[in-house]
Amino acid sequence: MVESRHWLAGRLALVTGASRGIGAATAEAMAAAGAHVVLAARDREALDGIAGRIRDSGGEATPAQTDISDVDEVERLFAAVEGVGSLAALVCAAGVLRSAPFAQTTPEIWAETLDVNLTGSFLCCRASFAAMRKRGEGRIVNIASLSGVYATEKFPGLTAYNVSKYGVIGLTEGIAAEGKEHGISAICLSPGAVDTQMLRQANPELRSPRPAGRTSPSSRTPSAGVPYASLCE
Repeated sequence: MVESRHWLAGRLALVTGASRGIGAATAEAMAAAGAHVVLAARDREALDGIAGRIRDSGGEATPAQTDISDVDEVERLFAAVEGVGSLAALVCAAGVLRSAPFAQTTPEIWAETLDVNLTGSFLCCRASFAAMRKRGEGRIVNIASLSGVYATEKFPGLTAYNVSKYGVIGLTEGIAAEGKEHGISAICLSPGAVDTQMLRQANPELRSPRPAGRTSPSSRTPSAGVPYASLCE
């Protein structure tokens, strides 16, 4: 059921990484709040499944298969977004996580991680910023990680991932500084370990019970981007 009184009701939102995990849960929550959500990810079949669930619940969703690390594909994504309406909110939740000891972190692992997690966020934020500046307002939410927060505990094998998330935090701070005069707000959320397919593939031991607070299922954090994107005008 759509929450008709929500700030997002009747507005257009874009969620990257919307085919699974935090991105999918966030997209469904935003649609339940009344937004028309454009779903972006590389897995078209999974996107169609999320879009179907949203529509079955009475919401609106438009799937858009996209590799956000590719400049041309991001341009096509935002052309599609413009065709739907005026963008009010962006949640960047797309990410990759390939675990490898530092000495075995190849240039390919490094490049893929930075390309998706950081450059992809930059490309989507830049395009969203331009669209939001035209309309005089907007909300941008980037999903980083505690892995990118200074002085927090780090797991071995995640150097490339850690660096990418540090970058996302810095990116968001820069957007926030420049967005003020245009009515654009930006915030970066840094969740701890969330029980998603990506994390289980990178660290299978997290399938087993962990001490309280170490992991939480994505189903318990469906509003990862919603609280901020729903702030009053």
